[in-house]
Order: sequence, then structure tokens, then C-alpha cells
Amino acid sequence: MCSHKRCRVAEQHQDQGTATRPEEDAIAGSVKDAQIKICPPHTGFIGGLCYICGKNQDEEDFTGVPFGYIAEGLRLSNSEMDRLSGSEVKNLLRERKLVLILDLDHTLINSTRLHDISAAEMDLGIQSAASKNDPDRSLFTLQGMCMLTKLRPFVRKFLEEASNMFEMYIYTMGFKAYAIEIAKLLDPGNVYFDSKVISNSDCTQQHQKGLDVVPGADSLAVVLDDTEYVWQKHKENLILMERYHYFAASCRHSGQSLSELMQDERESDGALATILDVLKRIHTIFFDLGVGTALSSRDVRPVIKRMRQEVLQGCKLVFSRVFPSDCRPQHQIMWKMAEQLGAVCCSEVDPSVTHVVAVHAGTEKARWAVKHKKFLLHPRWIEACNYRWHRQPEEDFPVPGLKEDKGKEKVAEIAHL
Repeated sequence: MCSHKRCRVAEQHQDQGTATRPEEDAIAGSVKDAQIKICPPHTGFIGGLCYICGKNQDEEDFTGVPFGYIAEGLRLSNSEMDRLSGSEVKNLLRERKLVLILDLDHTLINSTRLHDISAAEMDLGIQSAASKNDPDRSLFTLQGMCMLTKLRPFVRKFLEEASNMFEMYIYTMGFKAYAIEIAKLLDPGNVYFDSKVISNSDCTQQHQKGLDVVPGADSLAVVLDDTEYVWQKHKENLILMERYHYFAASCRHSGQSLSELMQDERESDGALATILDVLKRIHTIFFDLGVGTALSSRDVRPVIKRMRQEVLQGCKLVFSRVFPSDCRPQHQIMWKMAEQLGAVCCSEVDPSVTHVVAVHAGTEKARWAVKHKKFLLHPRWIEACNYRWHRQPEEDFPVPGLKEDKGKEKVAEIAHL
């Protein structure tokens, strides 16, 4: 719900559907007129009691959606949820805003437990750096949780600019107390999120995130998350984020951490800066006044899909020994990802093929690519294009084992499309 217009849900209903009846005053014993809601149907319950008539939820046949992040113990009926969603959509469109759902861990931040700090990180003084009283620092100690948290570069500017285009929610599978502490770090002035912090206790399905707890979100929501699996019902809303691994404990199986290397993502062209540009394009296209359809009938999901398909449009890919031989390549994640980015994927080479994707240069198709001056590159190229929403330079993703004959052109000099 729009934060500056947010009020307690119960207060929104106090004047709706009322009738007058005599009610005994418990103190004075007098009879007075009291405005009460005619129930059932019950629009919602707080703490197990209908917030209109006071009936106990256990005595009623009531199903609804939990909204504990708005008010503790709040559940709304499906019909009331539909009413609120319709109202929220009107408010958002009037303000020319969409909804932005933000994951925390590996998307906006990276956290680690104090006892998981590596020896190298200890030698670098990472824990003491988190304790410095510097308003511009990005490394923090979570008091009482024995954790360190690193903000992803550019996150503060990202939130500031995104807030002009989106009504923003935090949505994490972490615990409520942790989510609230991180929200305080990201939004110390409580400008962006207010009470819109959704945690694992607010999910309506185990191990899954859903837009059913966000009013009016389905057609207006853009989701930023590093994990696709938790959004099974809303993949069309999802922009998959490249994981932010700052601490050693976060990348135990992928070499040294950014902290140990004393490196970090660049603010100017890191993941959040890149995605902010994507969000700006989505917002511009959605609210394009030149489109003939009414705003109320527009849907952000086709916009996301169309923009994604532009990334590798015009590319025709062949995969060479990238997938297990006993699996259908059309069912593999990399194949599907390339198609979602607009590429045409096929199993055999022909003159129209533009790229051969391989993990080693010794395969027959890889040698064909070199002979016919086609792009020969590693599968990581597709992943990079997917995360960056832009076709990446092919020469940055060479295939191991590629040995060029003397006098041949380098792969980087192969003619572009």
C-alpha cells in the first residue's frame, strides 16, 4: 500500500456497511445507538477476532490471506483483498508508479555470522571496520545477532532513484527480526519501506514467495531476486539478480571472496546500477502515453518479456557438449535462458549459426566455428547477458583449449553480426 497513505486496515472499514441497533453501555447501563458492521461475511480478523463485529475466528468458516507485516495477527478475506488490490492499483497508476519487490541476501546485501569470518578477513580487520562510526560506511555489525552485513555497492542511490518510479517492498525468506534490522540499515529514515517488510513468517506457502500478500501486485510488480526457485508462480515478474558474494563464507566453493581480494563491485556499472537502467526502461515503456491501451489494462509482465527477448535477438546458437548426452538439450536451463533472451537455439551447425557455445575448443562443432569464423564462446556468456540485460562482448568469454594457428585472426577480431 502507498506508504504515505497507509493507515490501519481496521480504521478503513469503520464507516463501511453499518447499521444502527441499541447496545447496552457497560459502564452507565444506558442504551445508545452504536454503528456496527453487518457480519458475516467477515472482511478480516486481527488476533483471531473480527475487527468489525468481534466474533472469534474459530467460530467462523473463514479463509483469508495473512497480512502480519501490516498489523500483527491480521488476516483479510479474499473479497476484501480484491477490493484493496483494486484501490491500490488505482492509487499507483495515478502516481505513475509500479511495484518493486526486493530480496535482501545476495541481492541488496551479503551477511555472515561472526564465527564464520575467515582468517584472512580477520587479518584485514573487517570486523573492526564494521564498528566504525562512519555515516558513509557499507559494513555493519548487527548487534544481538552476531552477524556482519555488507551493503551492495550503489544500493543507497538505487533505492533513492527507484523510489521515484516504484512502491517498494522488502521480501525475504529470512526471519522477521533480521529483515527489520536490515531494513533499518537500508532505509534509516524509514522513507522507502515503512511497514512493507515481508519475511518468511508472512509467506502463504512453505519455501515459496508469492505476490498474494502484496495488494495489487500481479500486473504491476517487478521482482528482483537471486533465486528463481522461490518464485514458481511469478517467474514472469522476476528479474534474476547476479548473486553478491562479499564474505568468504558466502563463496566457499567459488574461490576467494571479494573481501579477501580487497575488491568490490563498481558503483558505476555494477549489478544494481545495471538493473536500475533496466527498471527505468520498464517504467518508461509501461507508462508510454503513445500506447493506445488504458493504463488500467496494462501489464508489466509482457514488457519484461519483450525487453528480455531483445538481448540476443538475431543470434543463432549451437551448443557443443555443454549438456549431458542422455538429456534433451531443449529442457536444459542454459538452452531455455538463451531462448528467453531472444536467441534461436539448434542442435546442428549450418551457415546461419552465429555462435557455438562450448566448454572446450576440441569438439567438432568448436573447430567448425573457428574454421568458419563464427563466435566460439563459453556458456558463461549467456549467463552474463542474462544478468546484464545486454549482449556482452564475446571475446571476454573464451573457450579453454583454443589454440589458433599462426596468422589466423584472434577470436576477438571475428566479424560481428
